[in-house]
Amino acid sequence: MIRRHPQKLWSEVREGEALAPLRFPVDYARIILNAAATWDYFPGHHDPEYARSQGQPNIYASTILFHGLIDRFVTDWGGPLTLVRRRRMRMVASVYPGDLLTTEGRIVRCYREAELGLVDLDISLKTTRGLCVPASVCARLPLGHDDSLSQPTTTTP
Repeated sequence: MIRRHPQKLWSEVREGEALAPLRFPVDYARIILNAAATWDYFPGHHDPEYARSQGQPNIYASTILFHGLIDRFVTDWGGPLTLVRRRRMRMVASVYPGDLLTTEGRIVRCYREAELGLVDLDISLKTTRGLCVPASVCARLPLGHDDSLSQPTTTTP
């Protein structure tokens, strides 16, 4: 499935604007394949017995799954020319197979720095049990339609 997201321009976004929520189902395959794809072979991400020995009810999602989901959330909202410049997050609760992660966000600051259009976002990942991952992101958006960031670049040999 191809997702097409229009490009947001820095000149069009406002502080306080809410981002459309992203719902992300988590199942066994998602957790195990994410851990395998990132070479994170820690047994808590694929071995239910080991996870239970740690006091967990089941295997649980790895940190890198959250990094990827946060980046996807920001670039789906901002569009294909959006650049995540900084991401900070804190894991406060585990995510297990069968959970539905809901990612929500809000623009907290729009500013310019060295001719860049920057946006600070507060983001939260939640399950039905509550908050799992609070995060903040600084993203770069094209300033406007004439921003060189939005122009294709070519190189000549």
